[in-house]
Amino acid sequence: MDLSQAKHAFITGGASGIGLGIADALARRGLSVTIADIDKETLAEIVGTRGNQFRGIHLDTRDRERWAEAKQEAESVFGPVDVLCNNAGIAPNGRTFAEMSFESFDMLLAINLVGIVNGVMTFAADMQARGSGHIVNTSSQAGITASMPGVGAYCVAKYGVTALSECLRAEMAEHGVGVSVLCPSLVHTNLAENTAKIGAELREGLPVMKSDVTPDHVGEFVAQGIENNEPFILTHAGIWPALQPRFDALRAACEKRDGDSTMQELI
Repeated sequence: MDLSQAKHAFITGGASGIGLGIADALARRGLSVTIADIDKETLAEIVGTRGNQFRGIHLDTRDRERWAEAKQEAESVFGPVDVLCNNAGIAPNGRTFAEMSFESFDMLLAINLVGIVNGVMTFAADMQARGSGHIVNTSSQAGITASMPGVGAYCVAKYGVTALSECLRAEMAEHGVGVSVLCPSLVHTNLAENTAKIGAELREGLPVMKSDVTPDHVGEFVAQGIENNEPFILTHAGIWPALQPRFDALRAACEKRDGDSTMQELI
C-alpha cells in the first residue's frame, strides 16, 4: 500500500509498546492516527503529547458494541480508516494446561484472538467495498512455532491470529486490501505491567525479559511491511532455526505418506 495516499490509521493497544511504535511510524508518514486502548489514563497522557494528528478512544477489544461506536467516532473525525492495526494483547500466564484455570485460558483467547477478530469484522467490509486499505494483525513468534511450557494458551491464541491473517489475506487480495501478520519476538515493552493492570493472571517469579529491539524499531518494520504488502513481518534476525524443525517434521510426514504403499493400495 502506498502510505503517501493513506490518511487514517486505527491502532488498538496504541497507548504504549508496539502499538505506540506503530502509531508514531505511521504519523511520521503523514497519517492521522486513532489510538484505541483500555488504559484511559495512559491514553490521555499520550494523546496530550502528540497534537492534533492523534486522537484517543477508550476501547476494550472484547466489547463488540464498543467496537462499532469506536469506528463511528474515529471516522467522524479523520475519515475512513485506511490502515487497521489490531495490536492489543496480553502476556502469557506462565501456566501449563494441566494447571491453568478455565478463566485464565478464556481471558487469553478473548483478548489475544477474539479481540482481533472483532477488529477485523468491524472494518473489513468497508475496506473491501472501497477496494483499498491494509490490515495488520499482531501475532507473535509463538504464533508460528510452538514454544516452551507455560505459554500454551498464548500459543493457541497467537496461532489463531496467524491463521486468521493468512485466510483474510487470501479473501481480501482480489479486493485490493492487503493483510500482514506481525510476529514479534522479544521486544522491550511494558506488556507484563499492562497485563497485570487489567487483572489477567501472571505467574509470580517469571523472569524479566529485556531486548535491544524497541517499539520504534517495530513501528518502522510494520510501516515498511504495509508499503510492501508483506504477508509476514518479523522483528528479529535468526528466527529460522526455531521454525525449521516444525517444517522439517511436516515435510517428513508428507513424504512418508506420499511414499506409503499402504496408502496407495487404499486409494
